[in-house]
Order: sequence, then structure tokens, then C-alpha cells
Amino acid sequence: MTPAPDHAAGRARRPGRGLVLPAVAALVAFLILIGLGTWQLERLAWKEELLARVEARVHAPPVPVPPPEFWPKLTREADEYRRVRVRGTFDHGRETLVYTVRGEDAAGPVKGQGYLVVTPLLRPDGPPILVNRGFVPSDRRDPTTRAAGQATGEVEMVGLLRLPEDASWFVPANDPARGGFFRMDPAGIAAARGLSGAAPFIIDEEANAVPGGLPLSGGTRLAFPNRHLEYALTWYGLAAALVGVTAAFLWTRRRNGGAG
Repeated sequence: MTPAPDHAAGRARRPGRGLVLPAVAALVAFLILIGLGTWQLERLAWKEELLARVEARVHAPPVPVPPPEFWPKLTREADEYRRVRVRGTFDHGRETLVYTVRGEDAAGPVKGQGYLVVTPLLRPDGPPILVNRGFVPSDRRDPTTRAAGQATGEVEMVGLLRLPEDASWFVPANDPARGGFFRMDPAGIAAARGLSGAAPFIIDEEANAVPGGLPLSGGTRLAFPNRHLEYALTWYGLAAALVGVTAAFLWTRRRNGGAG
């Protein structure tokens, strides 16, 4: 009588057949993790270049504000945080309050919820420009409570050129009809205040001695989060851990003859 084939023995002699799929899946995951780590290193290089560029601009001598013919060509890479000088007269009657929170890491004693005071600067030699004059706490939002800080007559100011803030899931949309502003949108603010032809950017006024102390100028946030190296090491660490776990798994399966 011919003995029946021993299928179990056959499976034991071909242990690699059950290891191909796990190995391929691990390889795909490994490549994804390595890709994510490399992407974070590329982001790190970009962020360091950005920080160096901003640092150079904010300490450079101020230049005249760009004329209107250059406004459509302004970009974040070439012009954001450029230090500029401009002259004009503030139109305090059309100021806009943009809600913000001054964090604990901000310089000075004034912190907490409040507003950034955005005031049109009317210029004799060009269209109006919106100026972020600085922070006021919530209980000083009424201009009559900080009348001493409402500069009159022609002034010359220096500040940092800022392009519109990008929309974010974490920041409510501006609601001009109800007077609610939560992000810097020069076009929307200008339209709400009836400013025709206003600049498509805002100037953050540099710190200076304002009578009465408010608005508190010079609060431009220049600290950019830079954790890309940490993220890259995390992704590479996960890739290394995956290699170790996969190697241990495959060795164990192979030692046991590929049994599940």
C-alpha cells in the first residue's frame, strides 16, 4: 500500500511561502517611514533658510514701502517681514480690532485676551496702507480709554511688511457685518472700512514709546516652530524599530517551520 503524502511535512519543507506577504508589507511600511523622515529633513532645511532670511530682514535698515505697481508681485519668499518706512496720517475713526491672545511668552506685563489695533494710514503720495499699531487688552478696546495713544498729524513709522494670513481651521472666519475680525485680511478689512485701493498687505509697527502705553507695538511673532529634526528622528526610529520587529518575526516563523 502506498503511503499518503505528508502535506504537513511538505509545508514544513517550504517555510518561506508564508513569509512573503509579511515581508513585502514590512518593506512597504519601511519605505514610507523613511520617506516621511526624509521629507522632514527637507522641511528642516527650508525652515532654517526661512529663519535666516527673516532674521536678516528684521535687522536690515528700513526701505521705502513698495509702490503700487510692485504690489501684485509681492511674495512671502521675497518680501514677508521686510522692514519698511512710510509716512502718513492715521485715520483713527476707521480702526479695526482683530481678536488675539497675547501669550505668556510675550514680552512685557500685558498679556491675555485682547485685540490688535489695525488703523488706516492715509498717505499724501499713495493709496492708504493698513497698520497694525499693536495690542490692547479687552478692557481697553474702546478708543476713548486710550486716547493718549491716538497719534495725530503726519507721522513717519517703521514696521514689518506682512502679507495676508492664511485661512485656518483653528481660527474663525472674519465676520465684517458683525464687526468680528480674527485674522489679518487686508482686503477684507479695507472693504469693511470703505478704503478704496488700499495696499494688499499690512505693516506691523515696530516697538516705540506710545503716549499712555497703548497700543503696545512691536509684538510681531518671530518665533517659528522648528521641530522637523525631532519629527525626522521619530520617523527614522520607527523605521529602525520596524526592521527589528520584522526580522524577529520572520526568524521566529522560519524557526517554527512557517507555522501560523
